[in-house]
Amino acid sequence: MIKIYYSHTPFWRAEVLRVSLYISGIPFEDIRISREEFINMIKTGFLPNGKKVPFHQLPVLEIDDKIIGQTGAIARYCGKISNLYSNDDFNAAKIDQIIDTATDITNLVSPTIREKNEQKKIEDRKNLTNKLLPRWFKYLENLLSEENSEWFVENKMTIADIAMWRLLGWLNSGIIDGIPTTIVNDFPKLKKVHYNVHHHPKVKEWMMKTYSKEI
Repeated sequence: MIKIYYSHTPFWRAEVLRVSLYISGIPFEDIRISREEFINMIKTGFLPNGKKVPFHQLPVLEIDDKIIGQTGAIARYCGKISNLYSNDDFNAAKIDQIIDTATDITNLVSPTIREKNEQKKIEDRKNLTNKLLPRWFKYLENLLSEENSEWFVENKMTIADIAMWRLLGWLNSGIIDGIPTTIVNDFPKLKKVHYNVHHHPKVKEWMMKTYSKEI
């Protein structure tokens, strides 16, 4: 049995794993870690069940009593067994670049969440909204234009689209103060990726089954 460990938050790093497996009907145990357990794991490098976490961070995946970390590596593994990756090396790399971009964008936003100085946080969020996020969204929009498709790779849904669906869902949710819910409105191709994944029957089924609402 595959086990995925993450917090209760439906963040893209874990949802790309969970959703890809769910879409393909691959059974897995969805283990949600409490905040206290998460903090302890960061300090000690061990999960509540005593399993060692290689980089003191989540998500991690367990299979056959072995643990592997790093979002990109786990996403590729889940994508491969779910048939949501690519067998072509170049197209696989194109998927990887989107996963890496999701990480880059997350790393832009995360410091503003940890920022304690409210005035600096406001200024940093303005910079995100007016400059940094639109720049990255434009890069992604250009890739979709070059692909001439509603998907990032091979004209079908892959883990790249699933990752971007949840990342965009987080950014335009309104829960990050200072980042407007309209942040993606100027990027219609990117919005379409979000729409396509969000309205996939199995994704909608997953949301309602797991969260009792759309996320």
